[in-house]
Amino acid sequence: MITIGIHHFFTSLNDLERIIRCPGRFKFEEHNVAAHSWKVSQYAMFFATLEEMNGATVNWKSLYEKTINHDFAEVFIGDIKTPVKHASPELKQMLAHVEEKMMEKFIINEIPEKFQSIFFERMKEGKDATLEGRLLEFADKLDQFYEAFAELKRGNTDREFVYMYQSALKKLLAIPLEATVKYFRNEILKDAVQEDTHIDIQALTNEILIDTK
Repeated sequence: MITIGIHHFFTSLNDLERIIRCPGRFKFEEHNVAAHSWKVSQYAMFFATLEEMNGATVNWKSLYEKTINHDFAEVFIGDIKTPVKHASPELKQMLAHVEEKMMEKFIINEIPEKFQSIFFERMKEGKDATLEGRLLEFADKLDQFYEAFAELKRGNTDREFVYMYQSALKKLLAIPLEATVKYFRNEILKDAVQEDTHIDIQALTNEILIDTK
């Protein structure tokens, strides 16, 4: 087996810039997977700092590795819409399995052998029960929240973005990160619903807040 070397991994990063999130829908602003990963790392950095200020111990190396790598496998299968991915537990599990196997094949074929064990660890599913895994989950969902918020703010009437907004909001409020969720609910969400929007964000938000009290 001929290993191309780390060069192929580096060039594959360009592919992430060409993978558009939420494909097939009209959007005022397109978002690609590479930019998404960077934003997720920024959100996670802020909320990890907040958790640390409230007494938590953060493994910063693990956090950054999880956030910047969490969607690399989309270079193989693209971005699959959230409603499709979560249509059934079986489908979600099958897609995760496909991503895992394609990532495994990529590492074996394209990463120099002396780095492979490190890449296997860094590229595995990062959303787990650790503080860093929960911060990744929160940050990932927060970017979905903001992408949907931006479309609704501009008046995009596609119901997909209403679903994305409310689904993301509901999941954000349920993630077991007390300091993070409290700050999001009391500070960030309060500011968001006060913005001038073409679609009634306050009403959409209240529908979820009432259900999560």
